[in-house]
Amino acid sequence: MFAASLLGAANAGLVVLVVIVICVIALFLHFVPLGLWISALAAGVNVGIFTLVGMRFRRVSPAKIVMPLIKANKAGLHVNVNQLEAHYLAGGDVDKVVDALIAAERASIPLTFERSAAIDLAGRDVLEAVQMSVNPKVIETPIISAVAKNGIELKVRARVTVRANIDRLVGGAGEGTIIARVGEGIVTTVGSSNEHTDVLENPDHISRTVLSKGLDAGTAFEILSIDIADVDVGRNIGAQLLTDQAEADKNIAQAKAEERRAMAVAKEQEMRAYTQEMQAKVVEAQAEVPNAIAEAMRAGHMGVMDYYNMNNVMADTKMRENLAADGVDQLEIHPSTAQ
Repeated sequence: MFAASLLGAANAGLVVLVVIVICVIALFLHFVPLGLWISALAAGVNVGIFTLVGMRFRRVSPAKIVMPLIKANKAGLHVNVNQLEAHYLAGGDVDKVVDALIAAERASIPLTFERSAAIDLAGRDVLEAVQMSVNPKVIETPIISAVAKNGIELKVRARVTVRANIDRLVGGAGEGTIIARVGEGIVTTVGSSNEHTDVLENPDHISRTVLSKGLDAGTAFEILSIDIADVDVGRNIGAQLLTDQAEADKNIAQAKAEERRAMAVAKEQEMRAYTQEMQAKVVEAQAEVPNAIAEAMRAGHMGVMDYYNMNNVMADTKMRENLAADGVDQLEIHPSTAQ
């Protein structure tokens, strides 16, 4: 019984020892990537084991440094561990930079590691840029509306073939600038044409004119060609503008006429009010006449006979006015009598 207990204790201790040994080996292999070291030696790349351990302590993944280094060494590129590790710590894509260097080397494009790393850190895809230098890219512009001098709108769509300019990738403008400049050139060229038919007959004139403006200055691309893909006739902008102008002139004239009418109405109302005021004053003055006559008679300035004579004169005057009015009416009704 005692021997069995000793045997069980020995087996348990052995298991614990095996677990400890496995943990130590796993920890050792984690900090000492023997597999990568052996791969580097087999590829002829001189990377020390302590360098790999140092990468672990610097929180650098050794695989992301060693594998691109092996790839670059096999391609005949002269790069070292410090360059790749520095670019990785700066936040760059080491594998893409090495692929771009290999592609540039095969295409005989002068590209150094420093420039490639700078392009990558600037946020551009350096591998795509090298591929675009070998295989140019076609950028299709949206439909651009332009108006000729005769007022006819043309809708133009162009295809711009560009090649990446490695030297201007850092700090150079992108595709948006190319599209904007091409659109500006198309609008200018169409706008300088007297007739829209001239553009329809010779669309290549747009390409030549726009291409001669040097639109790729300051950009990360080199424009190889500008091809007009489609030209459509749009609206008659000139006629529409004339119609809008005529409508605006009509509205202005109507507004001025309404203003004059309102002023005339106001003037008429003012004269009517003035006439009513004068009539009121006349009525008021006429109402004072009997009082004045009575006052004159009381003061002895006017006698009874004078009053009767005045009434006779007034009656005679009124009769003459009535006769004169009747005569005018007869003349208007019977013009032959007047002759």
